[in-house]
Amino acid sequence: MLADSNAGEGKTLRIGYITWDENVANSNLVKVILEDEFGYERVELQLADLSLVFEGVAEGEVDAFLDVWMPNHADLLKRAGDRVEQLPPWYIGKTRYGIAVPDYMEDVRSIADLNDSGATRIHGIEPGAVFHTQISEEVIPAYGLELRLVESSTPAMLAELEKAYRAQRPFVFLAWSPHWMNLEYDFHYLEDPLDAQGHFDEPSKLSSIVRAGLAEDDPVAYALISNMRLTEDQVNQLELAIRKAGDPEEGARSWLGDNRDVVRPWIDAAHAAG
Repeated sequence: MLADSNAGEGKTLRIGYITWDENVANSNLVKVILEDEFGYERVELQLADLSLVFEGVAEGEVDAFLDVWMPNHADLLKRAGDRVEQLPPWYIGKTRYGIAVPDYMEDVRSIADLNDSGATRIHGIEPGAVFHTQISEEVIPAYGLELRLVESSTPAMLAELEKAYRAQRPFVFLAWSPHWMNLEYDFHYLEDPLDAQGHFDEPSKLSSIVRAGLAEDDPVAYALISNMRLTEDQVNQLELAIRKAGDPEEGARSWLGDNRDVVRPWIDAAHAAG
């Protein structure tokens, strides 16, 4: 615990999240801070598909979602309209996102090389990921790819990557940064001379959305989430702490114990709001 406070005594907060590792990480970090530092009775994390998380915040069924990628999520944000408030970006740095392969596939440098790569699948993440539609409708037809897109989940994709990487088998997957995979594996993003990936492989800004009225209803949580700032290295290390612990809350608490200087400005802003 960073300091004693009863600003959240008796309060609850609902955070919608998806299984992307940075979202599991920052959602559990906020949960731990609000419960341990501010005495919230409960911060409930509700897992759902991406579109349902946006809908939940817009409908007021959940209070916040902490992993909006812009411009990738522009359509979902537009659909939510003024029922949600988008907060300033929490991620400090440039993201990367795109189709990638391990470095041992050294002859595969472009999406155009995939038919001769020995791979038969492009391993995706959760059904409903907006990049999947771009791959199915634009990337595969543009390059005449014989590979098929397989939707599963982020943990399932990473498990398959681990097995393929150990065996040095051909493997094509969606990669992004920030993420602990960038510390664990050597891989490279594929060139896209036809620009079939569109804006999806361009740098994104990562931010949060909250339901309309949260600033008035819960100024402490609003201030904490609004002031959250993390660098690529901090996100990657937080994710690794969670992975090592095998439990998101335990990992977040472990990281928090070693990084109090990082969260101090968020904590101070939340205390001032309370």
